[in-house]
Amino acid sequence: MTRQETAKPGDGHRLPPYRPWQLISRSLFHLRLTGGDGAVQTWSVDVRHGGDPDGEVRARLYRDGAHQATMKLPATFPVPGGRIEVVGSTYGLKRCHYVRDDGSELQLTPDPSSGEGRRARLDRTRPALSRSLSIASVSILVVAAVLGVPQIIEQITLIPPIAEHIGTFSTPFSLPAWANISLVLAALAASTERALRLRYNWILDGGLFDGGD
Repeated sequence: MTRQETAKPGDGHRLPPYRPWQLISRSLFHLRLTGGDGAVQTWSVDVRHGGDPDGEVRARLYRDGAHQATMKLPATFPVPGGRIEVVGSTYGLKRCHYVRDDGSELQLTPDPSSGEGRRARLDRTRPALSRSLSIASVSILVVAAVLGVPQIIEQITLIPPIAEHIGTFSTPFSLPAWANISLVLAALAASTERALRLRYNWILDGGLFDGGD
């Protein structure tokens, strides 16, 4: 499991507005809580998947639009009544939840302008289409795993030291280059669609390669 760094205090800057071209590169979620003084507060989590200048992907926490803290993913932020947990994957987020002190959980609400928000709106307004997209995404990833993994194993066993110790493996599936490229692109689209719903499976969504559990 990745060790968490300590959250760095915020500088109070304002939450930048969400832009249309950030649908895939940025996740923005909100949570309304009652503070100790009885006032309702809006807590926001902003994640830029392209990473900071140092290459690290971090979550930024805002309260009523003012920056409170920054932390490298996976991140945990204490908030009134519990904590917010943020966990990333290769294609987006796999977790952005409020965990209450009693252990119960609530997923934060995606910003309506974000990719996650637009996907959630489709689920509400076009449930049949939403289910079809979900089924298609899983189907594509299953096919990609069945056809792609044996080819990867074959290439690994061709490495001389490995071949000498365990022998070589011949895949039963040999696809032309154009088919492999199409399969990769389809799998990327499918995993991105699932990430917009915060759905994650360590086999289907690349956990073997991004350290997912």
